[in-house]
Amino acid sequence: MKIKYLDGRRLYLAFLAGGQAVIKNFSYLNKINVFPVPDGDTGTNLASTVKAIAEQARPSRSLRETLQSISEAALAGARGNSGLIFAQYIYGLSKELGNEIKISTVRFGESVRNAVRYAYGALSHPQEGTMLTLIREWAEEVYRNRHRFYDFQDLLHHSLARAREALQETPKKLAVLRKAGVVDAGARGFVDFIEGVLNFIRQGSLKSVLQKEILEIEFQEAPHRIKENIPFRYCTEALLLGENLNLEKIKEIVNSAGDSAIVGGSERKARFHVHTNHPQELFLALRELAVISQPKVEDMKLQAALARNPKRPVALVVDSSCDLPAEILEQNQIAVVPFPFNIGEHVFLDKLTISADNLYEIMEKEEILPRTSQPSPKTVENLFSFLSSHFQSILVLTISSGLSGYHQLAKKVAEKFSDRKIRVVDTRHLSGTFGLIVMRLLESWPDSQDLEEMAAMVEEFSRKTELLVDVKTLKFLVKGGRVSPMRGLLARLLNIKPIITLDENGRAAAAGKTFSRSQSFRKILKTVEKRHVERKIHSFAVVHVREPERAQAYAREIEKICGRPASFIMDAAPVVGVHNGFGSVGICLSYE
Repeated sequence: MKIKYLDGRRLYLAFLAGGQAVIKNFSYLNKINVFPVPDGDTGTNLASTVKAIAEQARPSRSLRETLQSISEAALAGARGNSGLIFAQYIYGLSKELGNEIKISTVRFGESVRNAVRYAYGALSHPQEGTMLTLIREWAEEVYRNRHRFYDFQDLLHHSLARAREALQETPKKLAVLRKAGVVDAGARGFVDFIEGVLNFIRQGSLKSVLQKEILEIEFQEAPHRIKENIPFRYCTEALLLGENLNLEKIKEIVNSAGDSAIVGGSERKARFHVHTNHPQELFLALRELAVISQPKVEDMKLQAALARNPKRPVALVVDSSCDLPAEILEQNQIAVVPFPFNIGEHVFLDKLTISADNLYEIMEKEEILPRTSQPSPKTVENLFSFLSSHFQSILVLTISSGLSGYHQLAKKVAEKFSDRKIRVVDTRHLSGTFGLIVMRLLESWPDSQDLEEMAAMVEEFSRKTELLVDVKTLKFLVKGGRVSPMRGLLARLLNIKPIITLDENGRAAAAGKTFSRSQSFRKILKTVEKRHVERKIHSFAVVHVREPERAQAYAREIEKICGRPASFIMDAAPVVGVHNGFGSVGICLSYE
C-alpha cells in the first residue's frame, strides 16, 4: 500500500506501532545497557515512555495537534536519559511542523532533520555513539531522500537501512560499548521504533496496533547495576510545570547539580533527569522557577550495595516516618519508602528532596501547611520487585495504620508477589518510637532469619514502646484536621498545653494536659520516672521540631533517671513535624 502523505491519525497509529516494537524488545535493551551508566534500565525507560503515549495521546485531524498530544504524553511518561531524549525529539517535531492537515515526504524530511537540534539541546554534554547519533543519522538520510521517494514506505525502508548501519557503528564511537561488545541500547531502541512503524505500514492492521495486551504490561523499573564507585548518589527526576518556564535557567541549575543531566520540554512543561548528591538543594532552587510534580529519587549507592553484597537474606523496609540517624539506615541496608507531600502546588519527597529546616522555614515564611499523602502503589511495587530479586524474603514495617492508610496499601501491593515471602507489619508507631523498634530488631536479629519470628519480635517491641509528645501549640493539629477547631480554640483560650501519646491501636490520644511548658516538662519526666520503676527503660530517644535545646534538656534528665544516654536525638521527619508543629518534642521510650 502506497502512503504519499501523513495526517494526524496515520501519525498516531505509526507511533503506536513503533511503541509496540520497543515494548516487545525492552528486556533485551535492558540487558545491553552499559552507557552512560550500566543501569540496566534503558529498555524499561523507553517502554514506559512509549506506553505513556499509547495511554494518554489522542489523534486529531491536525498533524501538529496530534504531535503536540504525543509530545506531552511522552514528556509526562519519560524515564531516564533515553526516554527524555526521545520525548524531546518528538517535541522538536511538534515545533517544526506547521498547521498542516497532512504532509508529504518532502515536508517530513525537513521536519525530522530540523528537530534533531532539540534533542541535542536537551543535554549539556551530548555524546556521540548514542541514541542522539542514531536519530541524527536517520534524520539526515530521510532529508537527503525526501525528493527521491514520494511513498513513505519506500522512504522509511531506505532510511532504516542507514539507521541499522549507524547502530553497528556506535561501538566505534564509544569505548565502553566496544569493551562490552554491544551496541548502544538507546540507539537500538530507536531502530526498533522505526522498524515497528515500517512493519505496520507494510502489513499491519488497525486491530494489531490497538491491541491492549502489550500496552497493559506493567514495567518494574530496574535498579542501578553500578559496579564502580558512585560519584553522584541519587538518580533524580521530576516534571516541571509553568506558563513561561525559563528553560535555560532550569538547565543551568540541573547541569550544575551533578552528571547525566538532561532537561527536555517546553515553556509549559519540562522534565529533568540528573545524578546528584544534593537533591534537596536542587529542588529548592527549582521551586523558584516552576511547579514541581512527579518527583522521583533513587539511592543508587544503596541499590548497588543491596544487589552486590546484601548483609542478610531478609530485606528490611521502613517508611520515611521512621526516625533513625542516616548512618544506622545505611550501615544496616534499610530501604526507606518516602512519603510525598505538597507545599502549595509543589510535590516533595520526605527527607529526600527537602530538609526539615527548609520545610519549616517555608511554612513559617509563607504560612503554608503542607499536605501529606501516601506513596504511590507503583513506587512500592518497584521496590518490592527489586528486593525480591536479591533477598529470600522481605520484612516491611509501616507507620501506624491508625494514622495513615499506607499500611493497607503496602499489604495490597505485597499480595501481588504471591510467590515471594513478604510480611507487612503495622508498628502502631511513628517517628522516634518507630526508630527504637527498628533498633531493637537489629540488636535481636535472629540467626534463623525466620520471617514470622522477626515479625513477632516487632509486635513485641511495639507493645513495649511508648511515645509522649510535649506539644507547644495545637494550631498545626487543628489545621491538619487531627484536632477539632473548637477544641483548639478552647485550648488556646485556657492556655492548655496537651501531652499526646499513641493508644494500643496506634491512634493519637491525650496523655494529659498542663497550663505551661515548664509544667509539661516536669509532668513528662515524672511519668518517665514512674515507667522506669514499673517496667525499666531499655532505651530512649528524643525527636523534636525546631526545639533542639528542649530536646537536649529532656535527654539529660532522662539519662539521669535510667542511667543510659539517648539512642539518638534528632529532628522529627518532616512528614511528622508538619502535623505536630513547631516546638513539639517527642519522648520515645522502649521498655525491657
